Amino acid sequence: MRLVWLAVVLVVNINLPPLAAEAQPPGKVVRIGYLATDLVAASSLTESFRRGLRELGYVEGRNVVIEYRDAEGKPERFPALAADLVLKADVIVTAGGTLAALAAKQATKTVPIVFIAVSDPVASAVVTSLSRPSGNVTGLSNFNAELVGKRLEHITQAVPGLSRVVALWQPGGLGERTEREMLKQADDAARALGVRLQFVEARAAADLDRAFSEISRARAHALTLFPSTMFFNERSRIADLAAKNRIPAVYQLKEFVEAGGLMSYGTNLNDLFQRAAAYVDKILKGAKPADLPVEQPTKFELVINLKTAKALGLTIPQSLLLRADQVIE
Repeated sequence: MRLVWLAVVLVVNINLPPLAAEAQPPGKVVRIGYLATDLVAASSLTESFRRGLRELGYVEGRNVVIEYRDAEGKPERFPALAADLVLKADVIVTAGGTLAALAAKQATKTVPIVFIAVSDPVASAVVTSLSRPSGNVTGLSNFNAELVGKRLEHITQAVPGLSRVVALWQPGGLGERTEREMLKQADDAARALGVRLQFVEARAAADLDRAFSEISRARAHALTLFPSTMFFNERSRIADLAAKNRIPAVYQLKEFVEAGGLMSYGTNLNDLFQRAAAYVDKILKGAKPADLPVEQPTKFELVINLKTAKALGLTIPQSLLLRADQVIE
């Protein structure tokens, strides 16, 4: 009777599914694919992701290998780089915005993908739903379209008598539906604020000098930028061009202000990259991307550079300074 009972227990145990926490056997080295637009320009963001991994117990060279793939500022390289990572990674992290996420999604239907800082993942067809992404893709959105109007509002408060604003954008940088939504929201916000808005395109970094010449000819009182990975990588150059042309500008990320830009309003990108590590950890422990809702930011920060304001001859209103999360002096 005792032998029969032991046999029953063994049969039951054999058929039990493994626990999620046991999905990665002790001592196994996992491989994370990391697809970036420009590793040098975004080195601080990459370090934020690595820091998030370390806090969860993943140490490079010990229990995790990160396969870095760098498009070196050329998004057209994403498809080939993503296809290469499919052969090497247990999970792929895309750190190149919408275009990198779409390239990874096209490359595989099975390897889990975690995207970071995609402006509108549903509109750009990266996922079908925020709450139930479906398929093998999930990640963190940076919620940009809805903030276009708020940035315009902040720059009108910072620049007295402002009536003409230029919006600099990169066609094809975010996905057609997202871009249409941003253009519409910018136009609606400008009308509500009584501001004339002019759009100027820069499709590549080589177009920036020409774009700023056009901005200067437009005699705009201020500049706003639409989100773009290329713009982020060229943030120091853009801040320098804005200073050279003496045009106050509002950006979507504080990194532009740290590079010398006037002001920004948006999400904390380093925080997004660090939190992406938690998604990777859950997937490596057995969670399915389809069961992990896309995270949307709930906190936005206003950053102002007073040194730049002084150079432009601007006095930032105290009411705006009091609302700032960070003031650079």
